[in-house]
Amino acid sequence: MLSGEKILITGPAGKIAFGLAQTLASDNEVWGIARFTDPASREEVESIGVTTRRIDYGEGDFSDLPADFTYLLHIAADFGEDYERGLRVNAEGTGLLLQHCRRAKAALVMSTVTVYKPHPDPWHPFREDDPLGDAGLLSPQPYSIVKIAEEAVARYCARSLELPVTIARMGAAYGDRGGLPAWHLQAVATGQRVVTRHDPIPYSPIHYDDINAQVEPLLAAASVPATIVNWAGDQPVTVQEWSSYFGDLLGVEAHVAVEPIPGASLGSVGDHTKRSSLTGPCRVEWRDGFRQMAAQMYPDRVQVG
Repeated sequence: MLSGEKILITGPAGKIAFGLAQTLASDNEVWGIARFTDPASREEVESIGVTTRRIDYGEGDFSDLPADFTYLLHIAADFGEDYERGLRVNAEGTGLLLQHCRRAKAALVMSTVTVYKPHPDPWHPFREDDPLGDAGLLSPQPYSIVKIAEEAVARYCARSLELPVTIARMGAAYGDRGGLPAWHLQAVATGQRVVTRHDPIPYSPIHYDDINAQVEPLLAAASVPATIVNWAGDQPVTVQEWSSYFGDLLGVEAHVAVEPIPGASLGSVGDHTKRSSLTGPCRVEWRDGFRQMAAQMYPDRVQVG
């Protein structure tokens, strides 16, 4: 892992960014910026040795933030339903942030696998050179569009600022702080339906432990023009399959309901070939990771091992 660096992480209290901050803080000077609307979240981040500043990067005021960071991990995103705010924060804000950190050795900008144009085959593994488009999700509706805009701004900044950038399109991240599979686990555990839009609907789940381990090689791969890579797991798994597995772990029956969304993406599998060439394979097999997560969330109902 990186050591002796000065690293800025956006959204350090978030599901993915917190683990990255915790992993890096032991051997680096780590700073974290966010709006920190919940004071408790800021206290939690500071408790792991991260220096924090209350900054809305979408506003572009970095007067309270140093500019001598050696690496930037831009993980935060706006998940709202307002297109205008989504563009201002995710796209414009990313450009302002990269400009502020233009002296860094490299920057990683986290995007999403949902930037791809929907494909009629739910098992289609989206490659980095596949067409982009609106995923057609009900919520948050603007997300794929504003993340495509963010990618365009990050690509421009890499070239105009001569700043090495990696744009990493995240799959279905999960682990001790939640994620899509965790929401479905909670539904199964409480006897509620797991609602999804197609049968089957596969994703590429990736455990936070793998994300934390892979950040250094992904930063090392940053380039001008920007490197674009799917940050997704090695094993496609359907919502139906993992819900059934959660049911087995909990000793209950999982109920999966399909509510189609016309025009929406039928699957979210990210081809991992390029990422694997940079990071090596993922280390956490999905069943092991899901069992570990279930045992942490429901220790009285699930045994590890």
